[in-house]
This record gives sequence, structure tokens and C-alpha cells, in this order.
Amino acid sequence: MKEITYEELKALADDSYKLIDIRDEGLTAYGMIPGAIHIFVDELENSRELAEIPQDKKLVFYCEIGRRSREIDDTLEFLEGRQCYSLAEGYVGYIRSGMKDPTDKEAKRKRAEESIQKKYHKQLFSPFAKACKTYKLIEEGDHIAVCISGGKDSMLMAKLFQEIKRHRQVEFDLTFLVMDPGYNRENRALIESNAEALGIPVTIFESTIFDAVDTIEKNPCYLCARMRRGYLYSKAKELGCNKIALGHHYDDVIETILMGMIHGAQIQTMMPKLHSTNFEGMELIRPMYLVREADICAWRDYNELHFLQCACHFTDTCTTCHEDGTSSSKRLETKKLIAELKKTNPYIEFNIFKSVENVNLDTVIEYKKNGVRHNFMDEY
Repeated sequence: MKEITYEELKALADDSYKLIDIRDEGLTAYGMIPGAIHIFVDELENSRELAEIPQDKKLVFYCEIGRRSREIDDTLEFLEGRQCYSLAEGYVGYIRSGMKDPTDKEAKRKRAEESIQKKYHKQLFSPFAKACKTYKLIEEGDHIAVCISGGKDSMLMAKLFQEIKRHRQVEFDLTFLVMDPGYNRENRALIESNAEALGIPVTIFESTIFDAVDTIEKNPCYLCARMRRGYLYSKAKELGCNKIALGHHYDDVIETILMGMIHGAQIQTMMPKLHSTNFEGMELIRPMYLVREADICAWRDYNELHFLQCACHFTDTCTTCHEDGTSSSKRLETKKLIAELKKTNPYIEFNIFKSVENVNLDTVIEYKKNGVRHNFMDEY
């Protein structure tokens, strides 16, 4: 399929083409090009929505990086007679194109901060502060490495840390830490550009993680995530930090609980804080623990911010990199399951979250404590 750049596309009349996003739902949830419609690549042939687009309109397909859209066969029967194009560099190319347009960065920073203080205070800052207080995540004299991957969650977490520090209820220090595991030049530039626009003074260090896991066929994302955490702990400790903060949110927590039961035959959760087993004196904290993903997305869209979700070079269908070893399809499947259950039970998310706070050991057949198994028959 012929390619068209985003710059060439902008030169066309808006009503002369239709953008079609062929990525999976996990990626489209992180943003789409304005005006695009979503039709997953495997559903194109039987799509009524595609068939209803006027014949005189150009069809411009895009994926994450431009590879899958480029491979669409435009001689297929359902595309016969249509002018079809693949958007060069895909959604990532669209995001990068915005970096070339100069913007008032000071105005963008102020808008982002004011939206946290006012419009989204209840949805974002209040649950952030509540998690910090409930789980004692920030303590007097802490030096916290706020780990920024460049995505929406970690970027917002950095702004929330700046806001809570401004309240000065506890004296603590912050280092905004970005690890470059082998990003290409454009992806790293986007992270730096967003950090500058949001007023986040990042400390960047390099690693070779992408190269190290490049030849791994089984669970490369799991290995990558584990290695990232180790590098972050090591660098944070070197910089005098005693804690690292990660941007996992409420939805990550409930999805992990449900996936553990369905796919792992176990009941466990993503903890709000953990002692490091390999780096003495270090802790991991998750201050976004009570923040809903929908509210994070709303803040991102309100401020017209664009973030790369996964900047690895394995595949343009990588929906997310998680530390639990589960594939992106399983997490997306679980997200859909929760959404379906919510249609008949509006409290389903709250109930899943609370289930790991209300474990009745008298009714549990077996459980593990410090690696030791305890069976109810032992004391029956």
C-alpha cells in the first residue's frame, strides 16, 4: 500500500479523506488522531462502517508505527476501486509531528497544574493524597525517585508529586528519574519535550535493556519490566533516594487481582508499597493506587497532551508492559470483562478492590505466609 506522511495529509482538504485506526482497543484507548474512526485490522473486510464511506474519499489507514497498515493489500475485493494509503510512521508519527510545532510551554504547564488544582482536584489530587496518607507512602526526610516512563500515568504522577510537595505538610525531596532503555531518537525527544512543557526537571540515564531482551522470544515484556525495576532501584540508590515511585493506578490493581485468579490460580494484589529484596533500605511505592484510569485520560485529553504508550521496538501491537508477566491481550480481555460486569453491577470495581481487604482466613482452604503454606486441615 502506498504511504502518505502526516504533513502531506494535512495539505489535503479535510473532506477528501477518511482516517481509519486499525490498532487494537488497548492502544486506541491511549488516544486516536482527531477525526479518525476505529476499525480493527481483522474486521476491515466485513465492516459496515468502512463500506458506508463514500467511494470518492481517500482511505488513510494507520497503526502504531506504520508497519501493519503498510502491509494491508489494497487489491482486496472490499477495497477495489478505492484510493488507499498507509500513514507513514502511524500514530507515533502523528505524535512526533506535534513536536515540530512551537507551542507556549509556559501556558501548557500552567493549564496542566491549574487543572489538577481545580477541575480535576477531586478525581486526581484527592485520591493521590489519600493513598499517600492511608498507606504512609511519603514520610519525613524521604528522597523519592519519581520514575517516569514517558506515558500518561507517570507524567501525571510527577505533577501530583509537585503539587503535594507545594502543600509542605511533610518535608521530602524529589528526583524525577527517566531511564532510557534504548529508545530511538524521536521517542526520547518526545519524553524530553513533554517533561519540559509540563515543568518536570528530569534526570535521564541510559541502559541497554532493549538490546538485552531483543532476542528473547518468551515473555520479553516481563523480563524488560523486571530489568527496568532493577536499574531504577540501582540508579535511585546511587542518587541518594530511599524510595522509587511507580505510576500504577486503581484499574491496574483490580485487573491484576482478577487476572491472578483467572490465569494464575491465585489470590494476590499489587501492593501500594513494598520493601526491596535486593536493594537494602529501598522501598517501592505506588501513590496512584486510588486514581482511576478514566480520570487520568480525561486530564490528558483536557490538556491536549500526547504520550507514547510503549516505546519498545518489538511490535507495534504491544498494548502495555506489565511486571506480572501477563500478555497485553489478557489484560485487555480482563478490562473488557470488568466493563461487561459493570453493566449489571455498578459496584463491581469497588468490590474487586475491597475483596483483598476482606480475606477471611477461616474460610480459606490454604494460604501462604512468608513462603510457608498453611492448610485449614492443620488445625481442624
